[in-house]
Amino acid sequence: MELRLRVAFGMFVLLVFICLVGWILWRLLKNSYDPSRLLFRWIATLVILIGGYFFIDWIIGPQGGPTEKIVGLMAALVLGLVLAVFWVPPIVDMVSNWFGSLFTGGNAPPPPQPFYSVAETKRKQHKFREAIYEIQRQLEKFPTDVTGQMMLASIQAENLDDLPAAQVTIERLCQQPGHTPPQIANAWNALADWHLKLQDIEAARAALEQIIARFPDTEQGQLAAQRIAHLASKETLLAAHEHKPIHLGHGAEDIGLMKETSSLARAEQDPADVAGRLVKHLEQHPLDNEAREKLAMIYAEHYQRLDLAADQLDQLINAPGQSGREVARWLNVLADLQLKHGADYDTIRETLQRVIDLFPELAAAQLAQQRIELLRLELKGKEQGQVVKLGSYEKDLGLKGPRPSA
Repeated sequence: MELRLRVAFGMFVLLVFICLVGWILWRLLKNSYDPSRLLFRWIATLVILIGGYFFIDWIIGPQGGPTEKIVGLMAALVLGLVLAVFWVPPIVDMVSNWFGSLFTGGNAPPPPQPFYSVAETKRKQHKFREAIYEIQRQLEKFPTDVTGQMMLASIQAENLDDLPAAQVTIERLCQQPGHTPPQIANAWNALADWHLKLQDIEAARAALEQIIARFPDTEQGQLAAQRIAHLASKETLLAAHEHKPIHLGHGAEDIGLMKETSSLARAEQDPADVAGRLVKHLEQHPLDNEAREKLAMIYAEHYQRLDLAADQLDQLINAPGQSGREVARWLNVLADLQLKHGADYDTIRETLQRVIDLFPELAAAQLAQQRIELLRLELKGKEQGQVVKLGSYEKDLGLKGPRPSA
């Protein structure tokens, strides 16, 4: 029984050894640059070892003398030289590559990637169909490549005037998994630009709304909302392409003899009218950052209502998807308005501290910390340089001014 266990254990160890050697040989053969040559070396080595063993055993024989042993030794040396011819070059090459990889980073081939140089050349030569064919050849190998699909859509829209085909290409791109939000947003923005060139405002708005629907409360969605808010009407776009004559009015005469030229200055817009237009605009486009910031400045400068200005800026600051740089800038604008309109130290410091708490990794946090350290001196200098003016603007102070719905 014990003998059988030893035999079974020996067979198991032999089987494991054979499997291990076979796996190592398979990995070497699979990773070899020339598998057929490596396989030939293995077969030749096996033939030489087995044939050499029987040949030397035949020369020496069971009762071989010194002469037969010397001949057998010489035969073994010759067989060793033959094996060296087979194996020394690849071994030296392997060792040298290993040492060289310490300085060159290795000789692994770069990952495959598409090349569109031929397509770009064809496009510059106005061979657009051939350029599309070259792009499609690359996309067969890399079907989710963003660069190739965007180039294909660009040729379809800009060179072939086939905007429906370009839209299909963009939609197919945006439906593929694995693309980042900026890549998808750039694709829809490009489609919106192509629609705007054809004065198709509704189609451009629909493309931008795809970004908002797919990435709500993100920076991409905010940027798309800004573009929608500033889309011009179709009449405005058409007027921009019409070359109407410009009629110049009769200018002032004898300017050099005038004692006062204030009457020649361009009439400024009434801040109340501007505020009213901004309120109406924000009711339709509540995510328009530029319009809301302008309205906040009018509340602060014209109506002297810091509370209304702070409310508008807080809506910008707390809106989801805003970039950190813009939020930090709005907080600094709010601190400037608070300083200018008489807020106390604690209020201004709290506003600047929000920059540090929200964005400790940005340079704006360091600037806010420096400003906090100098804030008392800044307030003291403002108090010393402030000139008290007596005026009657109680009527303005009683106005709340137009306010957009939140």
